[in-house]
Amino acid sequence: MATRVFITGICGFVGNTIAKLAIDQGLSWEISGIDNLARPGSDLNRRDLTSRGINVIHGDLRNASDLDCVGEIDWVIDAAAKPSVMAGVDGQTSSRQLVEHNLVGTINVLELCKRTQAGLVLLSSSRVYSILPLANLSIGINNGAYFPKPPFPDGMSEKGIRESFSTTPPVSLYGSTKCASEQIALEYAATFGFPCLVNRCGILAGAGQFGRPDQGIIAFWIHSHLARRSLHYTGFDALGHQVRDCLHPRDLLSLIAHQMTSELHEKPLITNVSGGIESAISLQQLTAWCDEHLGAHAVESQHTTRPFDLPWVVLDNTLAKSAWGWHPKTTKEEIFAEIADYAKANPDWLDIST
Repeated sequence: MATRVFITGICGFVGNTIAKLAIDQGLSWEISGIDNLARPGSDLNRRDLTSRGINVIHGDLRNASDLDCVGEIDWVIDAAAKPSVMAGVDGQTSSRQLVEHNLVGTINVLELCKRTQAGLVLLSSSRVYSILPLANLSIGINNGAYFPKPPFPDGMSEKGIRESFSTTPPVSLYGSTKCASEQIALEYAATFGFPCLVNRCGILAGAGQFGRPDQGIIAFWIHSHLARRSLHYTGFDALGHQVRDCLHPRDLLSLIAHQMTSELHEKPLITNVSGGIESAISLQQLTAWCDEHLGAHAVESQHTTRPFDLPWVVLDNTLAKSAWGWHPKTTKEEIFAEIADYAKANPDWLDIST
């Protein structure tokens, strides 16, 4: 019997990619989902999903009644959120809208899980971790990238940030909505008896990602480089030394599919899900990859300070490997090449998706 999987934010990059990959891989999933179609490009994803036989509800998680038509389901993958750390402070989304989307929406999803007794996989973020100790890291530079130097804060090593790292505010308004969502989701699950797992993701990247610098920086950078659009290193020394990790959604899917079919007793409820230190990349290093594979393109320096900017954010994925036997298989170079191929085939994607 097929597992009935309901994906929130199903027309966004992560939800859409997970749904299509699940079909392509022949997973025994009966997929449906919901999306408010607010993001440019999301309606194209909706058409693709419906052509594959997936039922997509045009609805808004802020409205509890929009979930009333959802029937019996076995699992929810919550991939809906305002995903930018700048949300609520960038002038494009108000702080109230951010909280309503990311927290009130979570509560309505939890009421759905309570009603149907469906399990929940909550996709959270690396931005739940405290800003101040990360902003105050002792930093060196090697091969065009920052690297942290000891002594490290509690919950961190040269492999990255562990799940035990502080989540004490400030974490940004966005990060605080994700922290609160994690907490209330685990409380609902414990109280009402349905399974709930929190996967804290680093940067998710791949073909078809909406090209926005505040959400899909890797896709934005490669698309912009290929199109010879203006690019700037911003923040810190304005040389692109800041480092993040990256992960393809197909590797996230492999973990979620395993989690859904596993005995959850004594498994961790919160897990970092990332490409780890092996996938860490700076913008300067990404530019070097683009120069080699797409032709040289100059990047300017812009000496401005950005809120919530951090020099080095890499998640330690050791717990995911040991607890779930999971290992990401898609290398960062394969992710870059996939995005570049998509950019060549879809030269207007930046205009469509921003």
